[in-house]
Amino acid sequence: MTLQQLKYIVEVAKCGSINEASKNLFISQPSLSNAIKDLEKEMHITIFNRTNKGIIISKEGLEFLGYAHQIIEQTSLLEEKYLNKKNRKIKFSISCQHYSFAINAFVELIKEYGYDEYDFSIQEARTAEIIENVKNMISEIGILYLNDFNEKVLTHFFKDAKLEFYELFIAKPHVFLSKYHPLANQESLDLEMLDDYPYLSFEQGQNNSFYFSEEILSTYPHKKSIKVFDRATLFNLAIGLNGYTISTGIISSELNPDIIAIPLNINDYFKVGYVKRKDVRLSSIGEIYIEKLKSYTNSLL
Repeated sequence: MTLQQLKYIVEVAKCGSINEASKNLFISQPSLSNAIKDLEKEMHITIFNRTNKGIIISKEGLEFLGYAHQIIEQTSLLEEKYLNKKNRKIKFSISCQHYSFAINAFVELIKEYGYDEYDFSIQEARTAEIIENVKNMISEIGILYLNDFNEKVLTHFFKDAKLEFYELFIAKPHVFLSKYHPLANQESLDLEMLDDYPYLSFEQGQNNSFYFSEEILSTYPHKKSIKVFDRATLFNLAIGLNGYTISTGIISSELNPDIIAIPLNINDYFKVGYVKRKDVRLSSIGEIYIEKLKSYTNSLL
């Protein structure tokens, strides 16, 4: 087993394709396939199951990849400390529900990041996709919320995916709407006051269960309802149609100057946190990101 082989399988797992990974690694597909097969034979495990639709990480492969990530990270730290290798391209990936504060913390991370090269990614994704991305180590961290309604169900999915949830903060529900909305001057809002306005929520695809909703009160009946795929569309509809959504109340005035947050008069909460693989320690850059996230959200709560 070599460090290079470990880097190969991590890249294949990230891409979900041997062909795509071979392009990123600048080696031929047959060479990459042979290197993975040699590693699997040596370790007496199957890391990737091959199917007609591509590759799927096996159960034992997921555990092996967890150790591989740790070895690669620790090796990089040793090289930095003793060989002064600080020009390596660091990789870091996050999946999150549609939270602007996650983007702000990401921006702060990049601004203060000290390396010359990096390969970062942040994906605003559906709830089920966040869980899958962290499970399959496409993302190191997943950011989402729990409350009394969804916690039991999502915790079951976390357990099956070998994920741990860590609380970041608890926020009271707020209504996000345009600063030009007829209700924009209200100090707080009741649900009944919103009945005549379009309710905006994020589409959850095939896993469109109430428990996977990014918005609380997912079973509440709405006269007018529009589902969207991205935050920009949601905010455009909030402005153009006097629509609204329900979220944490934490919003960036710099990124979204026309959107405001007004407290909603209901007895509920958002317990926002992050999930990570149980068998994988956070990377050094992951720890820095979490600290940035805590610092930014604490300043706004």
